[in-house]
Amino acid sequence: MFRPVYLDHNATTPLDPAVLAAMLPWLESRFGNASSRHEYGRQARQAIDEARQRVAAAVQAHPTEVIFTSGGSEANNLFIKGAAACLKPGVVGVSAVEHPCVLKPAGQLERQGWQVRQLAVDGNGRIDTSDYAAALELRPKLLSIMLANNETGVLQDVATLAEAARGRGAWFHTDAVQGLGKLAIDFRSLNAAGVHAMTLSAHKAYGPKGAAALILDKRIELQPLIAGGGHERGLRSGTENVAAIVGFGVAAELAAQRVAEEALRLRALQERLEAGLLAQGAQVFAQAEKRLPNTSYFAFVDIDGETLVGKLDREGFAVASGAACSSANPEPSHVLQAMGVAPEFARGAVRVSLGAGNNESEIDQFINALRATVGRLQGLTALAV
Repeated sequence: MFRPVYLDHNATTPLDPAVLAAMLPWLESRFGNASSRHEYGRQARQAIDEARQRVAAAVQAHPTEVIFTSGGSEANNLFIKGAAACLKPGVVGVSAVEHPCVLKPAGQLERQGWQVRQLAVDGNGRIDTSDYAAALELRPKLLSIMLANNETGVLQDVATLAEAARGRGAWFHTDAVQGLGKLAIDFRSLNAAGVHAMTLSAHKAYGPKGAAALILDKRIELQPLIAGGGHERGLRSGTENVAAIVGFGVAAELAAQRVAEEALRLRALQERLEAGLLAQGAQVFAQAEKRLPNTSYFAFVDIDGETLVGKLDREGFAVASGAACSSANPEPSHVLQAMGVAPEFARGAVRVSLGAGNNESEIDQFINALRATVGRLQGLTALAV
């Protein structure tokens, strides 16, 4: 069976064998509803409690701060919409490079009288400090700035940004979905700096799809998106997906245990990859900025990104032309446009995101395949001129 080399770990990751082993009993004999009062239900409740403790420990949070959801998108929506429902309409500030599951719910608040203030970034994708200072003068009630960008991998200094906003009384949220397993995350320190909520997702860190969490300062009041039986401190009703939550707990624990060593390994592969990209004349976006150790976002002049991704897939390499959640959108990356990249060049963007299964041999194979593929495409472009 043909199996392309997988280089799209920011979209999703394969399930770790230890995670699968932990989940299997909860897909077979341990099928109880965690709200039931008999032994089957008590077993399920205990499993959820243990998973909550594992997720909390992985990011230096308290178990009571962990609210399980079905995904990162739901967790982001829960904070933005849930917090807005408890406040009088005002200004909500979101960075211009946020994932759509932050930008779109923020935009929906406009119908309720809120004003959306997009926070500008510089050419490297970092929050523009002068624009941020101007935004804080508006005294925003809500702020959401991601920890690490899913396309470029660029890291934001969330603690410093939250500290600056604290005196304005804003509730501050960070989408840390891409950080788990690639960065050491300390919610306690972030919370002390002024971060009130943080989003995590299992399937970005070798856990299952269908499990995520909003890490929430208990002093923050949210209105639930889903009303019902009062699960998850009344913030997310619905029968829990026990198997996925158990898997999330194990994945988070493993991610925290492995992060230091794995980040070093991935950084070495990233450097090897980008040396090969630059040698071929590619531009690596935000190359000089602090980024995730696994993410490289690049483009070639006059080469269409979607076309290149398709050609590389046929050569045996699975890469992306941007965010997986936006792959149906033919428009150039909003992240690159916010960074000032010309739309015609942004359309050429390709993302490689490395993970646990990748090695030096695969990087070298990819660079060779890319060289041949780009050469053929450039030849076709020259003939068309």
